Amino acid sequence: MIHQLTIRCSALEEGRWEIQIEDNGTGFDQKYAYRIFKPFERLHGRSEYEGTGMGLAVCKKIVERHHGQISAESEKDKGTIFKVVLPECQ
Repeated sequence: MIHQLTIRCSALEEGRWEIQIEDNGTGFDQKYAYRIFKPFERLHGRSEYEGTGMGLAVCKKIVERHHGQISAESEKDKGTIFKVVLPECQ
């Protein structure tokens, strides 16, 4: 499989920006979306994928420190779209 990553940025209302990062990876069942931003949470076993389960938790903490939000929309075997909404820098 050829891995693809698409990054988009668009202006929203009220001086906010949305960054979308889309991949064509394994994806996940959307019902588990609430878990992926928690520290040490993993949807796959360590034998399937490397990692500690901290990456997205760190991303969430950074985005929140900048007064933004992060979310994910996914479908198993069809990839994931991560959305980061941040206020415009002053």
